[in-house]
Amino acid sequence: MTNLTVEAVTCEYRKNPLGMDIKRPRISWKIQSDLRGTMQKAYQIQVAVHQEDFHETIWDTGIVQSDESIQIEYNGPQLESRTRYFYRIKIWDNHDRESDWSETAWWETSLFSSEEWKAEWITPDPKQLDLHSEAAFLLRKEFTLKTGISSARVYGTGVGLYELFLNGGRVGEDLLAPGWTSYHKRLQYQTYDITEQLQVGTNAIGIVLADGWYKGNLVREDHRNIYGDTRAAKLQLHVTYHDGTEEIIVTDPTWKAATGPILFSEIYHGQTYDARLEKEGWSQSHFHDEDWEDTIIPDMPITKLVAQENVPVRVTEVLKPMESFVTPAGDTVLDMGQNMVGRIRFQVRAPKGTRIVLTHAEVLDKEGNIYFGNLKFAKQKVEYIAKGEGIETFAPNFTFQGFRYVKIEGYPGQENGLPLDHFIGEVIHSDMESTGTFECSDPLVNRLQQNIVWGQRGNFLDVPIDCPQRSERLGWTADAQVFIQTALFNYHGGPFFTKWLRDLQADQLPDGNVPFVIPNVEGGKGSAAWGDAATIIPWTVYQTYGDKRLLSDQYDSMKAWVEYIRRQGKNEFLWNTGFHFGDWLALDAKENSFVGATPKDLIATVFYAYSTRILRDAAKVLEKADDVEEYSILLNHIIEQFNQEFVSPAGRLVSPTQTAHIIALMFDMVDGKAKERTAYELNELIMLNDYHLNTGFVGTPYICFALSKGGYHETAVKLLMKDDYPSWLYQVKKGATTVWEHWDSIKPDGSFWSDQMNSFNHYAYGSIGNWMYKVIAGLDMDATSPAYKKIKIEPKFAGISFTSAKAIHESMYGKIVSSWQLTNDQVAVEVVVPPNTTADILLPKAKLVDVYEGDELLVTGDIYSFIETSEGVKVTVGSGSYQFTYPNEEGLRPRFTENTKIIDFLDHQEAVAVLEKVAPGITKPPALFTTKARSLKELVEIGEANLTEDKVKEIMEEINQLEWEEVLV
Repeated sequence: MTNLTVEAVTCEYRKNPLGMDIKRPRISWKIQSDLRGTMQKAYQIQVAVHQEDFHETIWDTGIVQSDESIQIEYNGPQLESRTRYFYRIKIWDNHDRESDWSETAWWETSLFSSEEWKAEWITPDPKQLDLHSEAAFLLRKEFTLKTGISSARVYGTGVGLYELFLNGGRVGEDLLAPGWTSYHKRLQYQTYDITEQLQVGTNAIGIVLADGWYKGNLVREDHRNIYGDTRAAKLQLHVTYHDGTEEIIVTDPTWKAATGPILFSEIYHGQTYDARLEKEGWSQSHFHDEDWEDTIIPDMPITKLVAQENVPVRVTEVLKPMESFVTPAGDTVLDMGQNMVGRIRFQVRAPKGTRIVLTHAEVLDKEGNIYFGNLKFAKQKVEYIAKGEGIETFAPNFTFQGFRYVKIEGYPGQENGLPLDHFIGEVIHSDMESTGTFECSDPLVNRLQQNIVWGQRGNFLDVPIDCPQRSERLGWTADAQVFIQTALFNYHGGPFFTKWLRDLQADQLPDGNVPFVIPNVEGGKGSAAWGDAATIIPWTVYQTYGDKRLLSDQYDSMKAWVEYIRRQGKNEFLWNTGFHFGDWLALDAKENSFVGATPKDLIATVFYAYSTRILRDAAKVLEKADDVEEYSILLNHIIEQFNQEFVSPAGRLVSPTQTAHIIALMFDMVDGKAKERTAYELNELIMLNDYHLNTGFVGTPYICFALSKGGYHETAVKLLMKDDYPSWLYQVKKGATTVWEHWDSIKPDGSFWSDQMNSFNHYAYGSIGNWMYKVIAGLDMDATSPAYKKIKIEPKFAGISFTSAKAIHESMYGKIVSSWQLTNDQVAVEVVVPPNTTADILLPKAKLVDVYEGDELLVTGDIYSFIETSEGVKVTVGSGSYQFTYPNEEGLRPRFTENTKIIDFLDHQEAVAVLEKVAPGITKPPALFTTKARSLKELVEIGEANLTEDKVKEIMEEINQLEWEEVLV
């Protein structure tokens, strides 16, 4: 039995994908091995049309000498539409082992051409049913099938949103289908396997149609019918029999139409459902639809249908409410304990006609009343009218709410308290695979990580929306690009961003400009750091997943964006014209302004350089030699002009803002002494601001990276650990369970930022997660080897407060772990490297002779590549699990931890300085760190200083009031 296996086989990122229109899909796999240093030396892929018979393959690669195990493109005969293909993989490794075949996997194609669509668009006859009715439409048809059904598939879509029913049951679990795209240019359709739901004889199929994004209220209060004013559906059902014959049932004017219990359903506003109007059995056979209306074929402005690209939106988790209570204003409120996105499902026994109203909100005000002010014109209201027949269960569809609290009205007996077991919260988002975790020794930072993840879940609903509660919920480009790396660590976003980038490309203007939101419903044009999503996101997806095809597909879009910038103004090397959002919501903004103090042309020119650098690097990957040369030259000119325009001869940036310094450092706009000075002055700006940031959307994602990169890592950690306003942990201490839009969405006195724009679930500032994973935990990749083929493990021990940190990421090659822990005596670093990859590991402050790997000294073990440097010991390893330990002798041990604000580790001289300042007369101050004591309290307990307990508390309180600069100047 071999201990080398092929696992987690996927096609286009998915396990057994149903309904793809990709003609040359790509196959990936992961390797499991019980030996360290395992590398694939060769692979073989076989593809067949019969699961049981791989002797008749349509494609057999033979043994391919290669270490590639991701994104291997199918290169066999042309695929057929509506066909299932089975495939399997085996590999050979560098230990001369051959694996068994993997488990057989499959992909199934859908419709490859528009000619294969036999169905028509249908909608109710407007002479019989008001097409502008707020009520959702019901469409139905009966059909008869003979015996011997082998398989059946539905290919369906609709505008706005649709749900499919067959023989009385719901088809699939997808919500908000077909998703939100640039509808006139591309509309997704879904594929469902309905074989088990069909029956011999008479069957019935039904469709529910609601407005959704297509024609519902969007952006502004009076703004509707953005894409069209007619709901419609298109569907065809293919039934294959054992004898090889086939029947096709399609949407056409033989279908019947009516309205039902959904009287109103909107993305922003919620739903009104009258259970008394339910049409029992409407999607079952033998239903009497004689009084239903006719359907017609409308003239629809949609020409291009594409198979589902993104993962579907689904219910991914169920939450139970924590409590219910009555507010000072007298409202009965349900508390879910978590700011979530989704819906409430409830059950009730009530008299016929009872109206139950649920109104959703994120927070309570300082008086303890439920707060709706930040919703703008969104109602977030669900109304249910009971039919009065036993226990009724209900959850709304075609809508979603962002909420933690729910105001309940009309629930029978609620004056005696709500029965909590009758309510659950269903969490809804794009059903992405979780791929990352982070934890550390600080519970507030762990809660911050949870908030980042919940913010991502709540705002990734088919598109990366900016907020899920108020009347906005749009695909803002800046939010997506600043968060993209954090997003792709936490969740697998390959299909999600592939779909969204194709809409970006579709909505990109003819001159290359990129609208503010995608899909483009605002009509706005581009801004620096917003339109740059066109380059940043495809490049990041390529780096994370090795997706060269997506990079190639988006290359023209990337190039068009850079060329658009290049044409702006008189100087092609500066971007100093046009509208820009600047450092949006920065705290250094002028009164009554959303835009920070950093000059917009400085920001624009930096992002111009950044996008140009990405474009050049993409050209290298795609082997476009002429473009590599052209954009290398352009990049050099932009940087040169930036330095002439924004940097003094002495190396000082003209803008004395944190953000100006951050982005100049982060994107390598300055070099040499100017770079040193910029890093120094950034640190000074933050110190002078009491170690607080004042950055907005542009500066915040990179602030800690710029500090750590510039040699001021401890300042970066102090920023993270601040828990007063403004800071990440201030939000946590204020009870946040998602990331806020404003640093002071809730002010220190409990009042709110302006109702005008105040989301309590806005993921952009959650981009700090990327720094936590890469720098604190130290889990990163070598940029020259995408998809973590070559891993970089370089933790920076955050001695100011952390005693441990751990990041885990499930990469395309497998699970990567970077974990470290500090005790008084020892540093421990654990690393897991997946097969078919290597890792360069830095053990900070280690000495080679002291490092153990497992139970053996590193120098005598089986790891062959290591070296001691000024930074510590650098080790190169292949796959496997590694446990490194070495003495804690280099100022890495935990620092004051008992209720102190200043918890930096002090060396001997600093300890004396602090103690002499706050406690003169201590007899033995030098003993402070000659023992294993971690605090003054411990010193008292072990008798190393003649201090009483009260004196220790007094000293600690005085230390809390100090900053190191006061002590050590």
